[in-house]
Amino acid sequence: MIIFILVGKSLFAQYAHFLESGSIEFEKRVNMYALIEKGITQNSSGIIVQAFEAYKKAQPQFLTLNSTLTFSKDKSLYIPAANGNNNLAVNFFGNRPASSQINTVANDLTLKTSTIQKQVYEETFLVSDSLRKIKWKITDEMRDIAGFQCRRANGLMMDSIYIVAFYTDMIPLSSGPESFSGLPGMILGVALPYENVTWFATKVTEKPVPANNVAAPTKGKPVNNLSFQAILSDLFKNQRSASDLLKEYML
Repeated sequence: MIIFILVGKSLFAQYAHFLESGSIEFEKRVNMYALIEKGITQNSSGIIVQAFEAYKKAQPQFLTLNSTLTFSKDKSLYIPAANGNNNLAVNFFGNRPASSQINTVANDLTLKTSTIQKQVYEETFLVSDSLRKIKWKITDEMRDIAGFQCRRANGLMMDSIYIVAFYTDMIPLSSGPESFSGLPGMILGVALPYENVTWFATKVTEKPVPANNVAAPTKGKPVNNLSFQAILSDLFKNQRSASDLLKEYML
C-alpha cells in the first residue's frame, strides 16, 4: 500500500497541470449593513438613523464589485473593473474605502516588492514598498473555488486584522487579490470577517500574458508605506472615524 501511494503521488506530480500565466476574475462583496452600522453611534443624528433604515429597505445587504488579476511567471497585476460605486445611499454615508475599489496592485515576486496606485479623494498616490508582511498559519481545511481545490490559511496583518484565505498550489505564484500574498500558491479567496468584506475568484483563464500586461502603474505621487500613512494620519486627524478610515486606506 505504501508503494501504491508513493507511485500515485509520483504520477499526479508528473501529470498535474500548473498554470503559469493567465487571468483571474474576482468578486468583492461588502456587507453594507454591518459597515454602515459601525459608524452609527448613540450620538448620531436622527437623519443618519432614518437614512440607514431607508437604505436597508431599498438596498441589498451586500454590495458587489468586480476586479481582474493578471499573472505571468513572477509578476501579477490586480485591477478593479470599471464598475465604481455610484450608489447614492452609500455615498451619503461617506463612500468609505471599504465600499469602493481604490487600489491597482502590481507585485514582483522576484524582487519581493509591490507598487500600489491608490486613489484618495481627488489625489492619486503611488505606494512602492516591500510585499505586505502577513503571519500565516496553514490548515488542513479544503474548499473548491472556481474549479480549484484550495487550502485554507489563517493570517494576521497590521497587528490586528484577522484574515481567512484559500490558496491553490496549481497556480505556483505567491500572489492574490489586492495586497494579499505570501502563501505557497495563488490566493483565490480572502475573507476579513471583522471588516465585513470578502474577495473570491469566480473564473480562472489560462492564457499567454505579454510582459506589458503585468507592468506596474506609474501615475501618482511617489510614497512608501510609512510616508503614505503619515499623510493619511494628518488628513484624517480631525475626523471622528479617523482610525477606521486609516485602516481601510492601508488595506
